Amino acid sequence: MSLQKKNIIIFSQMQFDGKLESTNYTMAKLLAKDNFVYYVDRPYTWRDYLQFKNTPGFKSRRPHFFSAKNSIIETDNPNLKIIISPPVPSINMLPEGKIYRMALNLNEWIVGSRVKKVIENLKITDYIYINSYNFTLPTLHKLLNPTLSVYHCVDPIIEPYQTKHGLISEDILVKNVDMVICTSKELRNKKALLNPNAYFVPNAANISHSSKTLDPDLAESKILEGIPKPIIGYFGAIERRIDYDLMQELFKANRDKSFVMTGPIDRYYIKEEEYKAPNLFLTGPVPYDELPAVLKGFDVAIIPFKKDEVSSDIFPLKLFEYLGSGRPVVSTDFNPDLKDFTADTVPYCTNAKEFSAAIKMALNDTPELQKRRLEMAADNTWEHRIDEIKSLLQINFDKKHGI
Repeated sequence: MSLQKKNIIIFSQMQFDGKLESTNYTMAKLLAKDNFVYYVDRPYTWRDYLQFKNTPGFKSRRPHFFSAKNSIIETDNPNLKIIISPPVPSINMLPEGKIYRMALNLNEWIVGSRVKKVIENLKITDYIYINSYNFTLPTLHKLLNPTLSVYHCVDPIIEPYQTKHGLISEDILVKNVDMVICTSKELRNKKALLNPNAYFVPNAANISHSSKTLDPDLAESKILEGIPKPIIGYFGAIERRIDYDLMQELFKANRDKSFVMTGPIDRYYIKEEEYKAPNLFLTGPVPYDELPAVLKGFDVAIIPFKKDEVSSDIFPLKLFEYLGSGRPVVSTDFNPDLKDFTADTVPYCTNAKEFSAAIKMALNDTPELQKRRLEMAADNTWEHRIDEIKSLLQINFDKKHGI
């Protein structure tokens, strides 16, 4: 039974106009194909309000911040509407404890009041509430009183600014919702200890986008001009997950190859001026729309994530984006569950020596191997995942109605 014509409110950790593709907003867009989705944009803090005052994102939100009657941004899909809340106090600097939790209640009231006003104005009833990885307001759903409350857990909480309050808040959230959907088996197993109604639905990718790489008329991205071939490429944020020691070994062992890392650099973990090698090229971030043109220039795409205490919780979007582009893929063995979704199309390496050997083999690509990768990608599209999510939502929605 497919979920259709339901009202769904999604409170997200990601802003709707972010430069990078996100699980949160992709899910919202796909659910809105046959449901009515209200995407509550991540609230600006007072600090954000001052810091981003001259940005396009701020200007698009400005008419909506303080107007309850004009709090919605329309999208190309009439079934998908963006709710903008007033800015909330910046409270993350407070120590964990009673004062922080009181401030948190204020923020929940600010955002909740705006959403309740939209619910009232649009006469929304009998709706599903999905908290999509925004554990910062863990009991917001209690102010809204939805028919079904859901937490969509897409990643482990590992960044210091998140763990300060997030570990406690996420536990509160998981315990108090009707169901939890997790993007890795390990996350599901952990959340099931707090809420037995937990499910595993892995990430997928927008294959229709990444497969544009296969268009013979598509030109390679200009950011790759002048970089010697073969190009071993990474597309995504350059941050905590990267195994930088492994990468340094790869640079030295493969001096005849160019390593291109395209994405924003988190200077908390690595400084661009210190992360150097003659065959390393840091191109900076590019819009998600340019993903196919960038992948077009990669001879091999890599996922060099380190293996640590939380890596088995990670199910990266880029895995299927890479496969959907037809590029050969080489990865570290950071999450053993990935093999279940890629069969023999991706080598998972334990060290730099194995990784180098896998890159060398991947450079001897064939049409038959590419066809196999594309078949794997086709089995792991967002359309397939959304069908799973819709089925789970419908089952649990019916349970709440005693059906």
